[in-house]
Amino acid sequence: MKRDADGDWPVLVNGSADAIAGGTGAGDGAPHALVVGGGLAGISSALILAERGWRVTLAEARPRLGGRATSYQRGELTVDNGQHVFLRCCTAYRGLLERLDAGPSSGLSVLQDRLDIPLRAPDGATARLKRTGAPAPLHLAGSLLGYGLLPLRDRSKLGRAALALRFTDPADPAVDAQSFGAFMRKRGQSQRAVNRLWSVISTATLNIDPDAASLALAVKVFRTGLLEDSTGSDLGYAAVPLGEIHDTRARAALTKQGVDIRDATKVLSLDAELNVRLRARDESELTLRPDAVVLAVPHDVAAALLPAQVPKPFAELGHSPIMNVHVRYDRPVLDGPFLAGVDSPAQWIFDRTGPTGLPGAGHYVAVTVSAADALIDKPVAELRSLFENELARLLPAARDAKVEDFFVTREKQATFRQASGSAALRPGPVTPVPGLYLAGAWTATGWPDTMESAVRSGISAARAAQEQWVTAHPSGTGARV
Repeated sequence: MKRDADGDWPVLVNGSADAIAGGTGAGDGAPHALVVGGGLAGISSALILAERGWRVTLAEARPRLGGRATSYQRGELTVDNGQHVFLRCCTAYRGLLERLDAGPSSGLSVLQDRLDIPLRAPDGATARLKRTGAPAPLHLAGSLLGYGLLPLRDRSKLGRAALALRFTDPADPAVDAQSFGAFMRKRGQSQRAVNRLWSVISTATLNIDPDAASLALAVKVFRTGLLEDSTGSDLGYAAVPLGEIHDTRARAALTKQGVDIRDATKVLSLDAELNVRLRARDESELTLRPDAVVLAVPHDVAAALLPAQVPKPFAELGHSPIMNVHVRYDRPVLDGPFLAGVDSPAQWIFDRTGPTGLPGAGHYVAVTVSAADALIDKPVAELRSLFENELARLLPAARDAKVEDFFVTREKQATFRQASGSAALRPGPVTPVPGLYLAGAWTATGWPDTMESAVRSGISAARAAQEQWVTAHPSGTGARV
């Protein structure tokens, strides 16, 4: 079997063991896979298995695909259920974008030529986190030395901490047992440096306070994204509503590969014989008995569905919330595609005017608040007062602008709780039940709970299903009855 780089989309080689029954098209004798969950993990698994000649059914409980990275309509606005970004180092997710004809060359997504993040504090202090063309880690040296949000005494110690992160092994269980915040303080980082630099990245990617965050996952973020490859941190994001990519484009790609998409279809039960009972959109029930099941659902849903033979330590992973605040003004208030706020609950501010089709860049902004435990249950009126004030402090143009609409979207279970010690709870794709596989950003991908992790998990589950089937059926025996 031809292999590509870890986490990248597998390359199909006609006639090799990577194809079922000597070909890539699914015939009547091809094995049947049921993929449960239409998020990025499920989409990825379904695409790969279909490309390898499997007959694939994709069951999604919601009426749309994309999981927690999709969109919905609110009047004239198309609203993403959270702002999602990716980096150049996210090779698996970028591979999915290309599979969906939604890569940067399509105009549906954007990827910076070079990392450039503007940052601003409510007191007016600003900085830009930019890279040069120098090799890593020197590509960030000038940006860190000139980081205007920190005094010189803090800036002089940033390099030491960056090198410590670069030479810490995220795969070491002892590293996962430590907290990111404690590690940084031991490397001479003041609380101001943690708040105004390190947590700007770590909180957005790990969705948890630095003092509770797994050091292993933080190391993964900083090493892979910022410190090992000078180009790895270049920032990408959707140029259209996420639903256009993860639902519309994904649906078209899956259909083209022959996947039977059953949305608004909920799995009711699953046993160790792979008997799966489902309830369809019309409330009718059916039972499938596929050759393989990829369970690509959140960890708490998986724990409830899995048969008793499967250990479920991952049920203890917990959740962390993300909140998004949406504000429409009567005039432009943001002079770029995004801004990172520091010392403010308005952590990341994105211009969403263009993707929704509304005229006038900068009128509609979405504010992402990660690790939103303290705010997630606040009433809208209280949040409106808080965030209108914060945006006026961070965006001078917002001070005289009129707010025409204000609403909040809340994801109380946006990610698993990426705390110290969580690595030991994350399972791989293979379970003790033959033919049953796990996928999802919460599984053991080595990455934080991100779009990249979700796609990697789907790739791993599809590969495991493929390899075990070929091993068990070297002659290409078809699906069981």
